[in-house]
Amino acid sequence: MCGIVGIVGKTPVNQSLYDALLVLQHRGQDAAGIITCEGDKLHLRKDKGLARDVFQTRHMLRLLGNIGVGHVRYPTAGASSSAESQPFYVNSPYGIVLAHNGNLTNAEELKHDLIVDDLRHLNTESDSEILLNIFAHELQIQGKLRIDEQDIFRAVAGVHRRCRGGYAAVAMIPGFGVFGFRDPHGIRPLVYGRRETAEGTEYMIASESVALDSNGFQIIADVAPGEAVLITVDGELHTRQCAASPALSPCIFEFVYFARPDSIIDNISVHKARSRMGKKLAAKIKREWSSHDIDVVIPIPDTSRTAALQLANHLGLSYAEGFIKNRYIGRTFIMPGQKVRKKSVRQKLNAIDLEFRKKNVLLVDDSIVRGTTSRQIIQMARDAGANRVYFASAAPPVRYPNVYGIDMPAASELIASGRTEEEVGRELGTDGLIFQDLPDLIEAVQKKGKSHVQRFDTAVFDGVYVTGDVTPEYLQALEARRNDAAKETRLPTNESAIDLHNDY
Repeated sequence: MCGIVGIVGKTPVNQSLYDALLVLQHRGQDAAGIITCEGDKLHLRKDKGLARDVFQTRHMLRLLGNIGVGHVRYPTAGASSSAESQPFYVNSPYGIVLAHNGNLTNAEELKHDLIVDDLRHLNTESDSEILLNIFAHELQIQGKLRIDEQDIFRAVAGVHRRCRGGYAAVAMIPGFGVFGFRDPHGIRPLVYGRRETAEGTEYMIASESVALDSNGFQIIADVAPGEAVLITVDGELHTRQCAASPALSPCIFEFVYFARPDSIIDNISVHKARSRMGKKLAAKIKREWSSHDIDVVIPIPDTSRTAALQLANHLGLSYAEGFIKNRYIGRTFIMPGQKVRKKSVRQKLNAIDLEFRKKNVLLVDDSIVRGTTSRQIIQMARDAGANRVYFASAAPPVRYPNVYGIDMPAASELIASGRTEEEVGRELGTDGLIFQDLPDLIEAVQKKGKSHVQRFDTAVFDGVYVTGDVTPEYLQALEARRNDAAKETRLPTNESAIDLHNDY
């Protein structure tokens, strides 16, 4: 999962790019990067770490230019090293910069084609570099000395013909402009907007609307599935549908967990969707557990707060904040080793004993993935003096890995994989467990009767992958790359490889 942003401005864009990355930081905490363009000259700063640590004053002063692209990364493919930080750059043709969010499911096939047939060289194991080179080749074969918007759209159409999976990308060609495109299913989010300044109209393309809001941009629209949006250096906006058969199927897990609550994705408010999840879950408890003895509803911060509050209100129960979160600990379900993950949970949350003591508590979380965090939190509630500890998930059981850009663990490491809900409850050590039903989740996000989204990617819950190309063999190979053992033994690539471009 990553966050991407591109800006065409009338004045230097370095500060706006940095500010956008700060509000997109939740989408990736492994690395950050910005490339700006001053005339025909590119300026780069990227490294491992949070945006606030990667960019110091001396770096910002050198990021000159009125157009640029930024990226925050959490790796789902390739190694976790500075060499694989984005944006990526290729010199031929014209010089192209690209930042990518997602995952290509046919990356190995594309890699072979690029090296053998297209005669292009790859420096990393990242599928983002593959995507960049596919686009570069599709642009190069047009044989144009000077390009226009039609050439960009033809190249994006070529990307859609060759690439499969979930991908949203923002790219830049020096002296020409910034453009963004989204896969034909629109799995990963992408939105664009404008702001008026004394110098003229400026444009931004970003992963989430919150990046536009925080910088004073007004939303124009979500990039449609298969669509490309181009802004030239002169500020001309061009759009084109570049896919043969686009079909909007956004990732529903964006609404469950990843997106910020103040974002709007495909015209759906993330906050409102999570509120409706709480109402749906409360209705299920009324149907199936009307004789419950719950005293208080306590959310597991932060994503589940909205759903938990609505659940409590609709059940007529008390709501309390029972956990204090240390905001300087990263997400636990995507940490590389189980030992590190277990340690980090206790560092991340601390219970307020008074909210638990001698009470029957319903803990509410957005989802249950590995179960490691949930199991420890349930024990923390018991240690804090709770009589009984129940657990509710605002999402259905996660039984299948994500293949479209979320580093969700291998199937064998998902607690609900191969287990019934009752078995999951026993594994967690809870006195009672209730999951959201998938139809209810879909209806909660869809805002039935009002949304133009007719289908979501719900593969992590039902194993139905919308691109139609995910085979058991692919999932087996994916598991070999993503399991804890593989991550712990994977050596980082050459950390010094980026220093040649990143020495300021």
